[in-house]
Amino acid sequence: MRRLHTAVLLAALFAPSTATARTTGAAPALSPALSTSAATDTAVFEVPRVEVVGRRDHLRRIPGSASVLDARSLEASRVLSPNEALRKLPGLVVRDEEGFGLRPNIGMRGLNPTRSTKVTLLEDGIPLAYAPYGDNASYYHPPIERYESVELMKGAGQVLFGPQTIGGLVNYITPAPPARPSGSLSSARGNRGYAAVRARLGGYRALFDYSRKEGEGAREHIASELDDLNLKAVVTPALVVRANAFRERSRVPYSGLTQAEFERRGPRYNPFKHDRFDLDRVGGSATHRLALGRGALLTTSVYASRFTRDWWRQSSTTTDAQGGPGVAAARLAGEALDADTIPSVQGRLRAYVTWGIEPRLRWTYDLGGASAELLAGARAHVERQDRRQINGASANARTGTLVENNLRRTRAASAFLAQRLEIGRWSVTPGVRFEHIHSERTNRLPGDAHGSDALSRWIPGIGVTFSPARAVVAFAGVHGGFAPPRTEDVITGSGTATDVGAEESVNWELGARLEPAPGAEVQVAAFRNDFRRLIAVGSVAGGSTPLAEGEALFVGGEVAARLRHRSGAHARVAWSWLPVAAQTTPFRQVVGGAVVAGSAAGLRQPYAPEHAVSAAVGFEWRGLDGLLEAVHTGAQAADFANTAAPSADGQRGRLPAHTVWNATLNAALGTSGVTAFASVKNLSDRVYIVDRTRGIQTGAPRTALAGLSYAFGAAR
Repeated sequence: MRRLHTAVLLAALFAPSTATARTTGAAPALSPALSTSAATDTAVFEVPRVEVVGRRDHLRRIPGSASVLDARSLEASRVLSPNEALRKLPGLVVRDEEGFGLRPNIGMRGLNPTRSTKVTLLEDGIPLAYAPYGDNASYYHPPIERYESVELMKGAGQVLFGPQTIGGLVNYITPAPPARPSGSLSSARGNRGYAAVRARLGGYRALFDYSRKEGEGAREHIASELDDLNLKAVVTPALVVRANAFRERSRVPYSGLTQAEFERRGPRYNPFKHDRFDLDRVGGSATHRLALGRGALLTTSVYASRFTRDWWRQSSTTTDAQGGPGVAAARLAGEALDADTIPSVQGRLRAYVTWGIEPRLRWTYDLGGASAELLAGARAHVERQDRRQINGASANARTGTLVENNLRRTRAASAFLAQRLEIGRWSVTPGVRFEHIHSERTNRLPGDAHGSDALSRWIPGIGVTFSPARAVVAFAGVHGGFAPPRTEDVITGSGTATDVGAEESVNWELGARLEPAPGAEVQVAAFRNDFRRLIAVGSVAGGSTPLAEGEALFVGGEVAARLRHRSGAHARVAWSWLPVAAQTTPFRQVVGGAVVAGSAAGLRQPYAPEHAVSAAVGFEWRGLDGLLEAVHTGAQAADFANTAAPSADGQRGRLPAHTVWNATLNAALGTSGVTAFASVKNLSDRVYIVDRTRGIQTGAPRTALAGLSYAFGAAR
């Protein structure tokens, strides 16, 4: 890694300045769920892709809240992880875990962020999660460096995507291949073993992108090495293909800390030095665009991926009994553990294969003098999960007793239809989505139990916009919220179907987008999400938390504002306010119907802070670009009972509010295309608790880094 890092530094310093004319690049976004155009810049091929927001002028047509985090913002703040990037957007609470954002926990508008199960994640409009229907849990996330922009949509427009429509969707946009030879190289090093290199080379309808990262995590004995390789090519003006490979090798535990460990051993303590996480993912996709004439455009995407994950760990929670009663007692007392003396390890071994096809039709036409747009599409999607658990008899064992051997299959068929009608300053877009999901589960241990279940739902929505002036767009909408249950929740290991149903809600939204002055943008939104059924986190992989469901209500508001003055000063803020995040009925266990301990109507939902704020101020002057950022997360409850005092096992207790400061400085070195940068994350080295689900998890300590980047050709 050190040799590669040095080579990139030398290339950035001494590469010849042979760049062609500088280009501005693609506009950061897409048309409402349907556009297939990428950049219009002559240095970039126009490539077909499914977009969610589109260019900024498309925001005027979207009947709901929508935001774009563009390449300029990502680059200027030198984001280290997807978590850091997403916190810049309104309505999100993004929880750290191991320190690199490799297992993102994204919550929207008060929904529990654990494993991002309430969110739809897309890449160029194509499902990014390895099992969005049968197991929508994020144990994988590509490096944020892969993307040039991030789109966020909430509100009625979600019915054009899915299957999750209860929170919102995030769409990551990869760069379009350049027409002329161009690219960039970057390298950075920092404390805590941080090192990163990236090479992006393109031209002649193709783009090659490679990045590598390594560094230490939030606690002792946590470290990760990541390699990400991407290829994107325009085969014909109507066809783009993509291929990617991702590899992670990490030392990372699953269990958090007990209260005594946190107090006596410190927030960075982690005794499980032998825990290992190995992940490999390969995927490919193609998107084809076909003009059907008379304003009709058919965009078809096909995709497939294989994901494997082996997580060997000696403890899953602070109450895990796998190491024996002596281990659990020692942890509760805060005594130091020697992992070598714990004669057990569990291997949670997973393999997922996912593929699908999704055609989307957009037809623009006139209807009695009014502008009309018909949007329609369908998806066929297949998932296969192979899940095994092996229990070993020593800390480093990789063989042992097979205690779980499950095959789970999910087949889904969906379709959507929406009609947009624009009359004067008004537009109205009613739409509907249909989802049909068939799940199967086979226990391949002796007995060969098998079960299956099917679920179908119609998901309606309607959105309205009104533009009384060029700089003002008001929007309102209501839509059905839907999220399918996991295969393992709907079918037990014995093959029996449970009574758990889909998550269902009615979601209302009202807001406006304003441009009060040149360089200023403001979006405000109010929302009310009323859940007839909300599924509580059931499996904590070692489990003490039963699968539960109940009714809930979330009411709040959001503000997102950006200002860029001609003097070079700039600022932004994203504020989320959630005064109501209530359990409106007690949550009950799906099996047996017993009320979950402590749950009662009127109590606040766990992991739903009232306030979340990300704010930054910066300047640009003579090649310098500086930024100071504050990220505030309000206090949170960790359990249904809203327990204030910390429990001995660390799994309950109030999570105090905290604010983290980040600072970045970029310096362009003349006209050479070289930029020097330095960044510090968590400036004050603040210690704060981010999660108690499996015990106390803490945020990453201060990380300082510095590096060089070099851009050439059309990339400058």
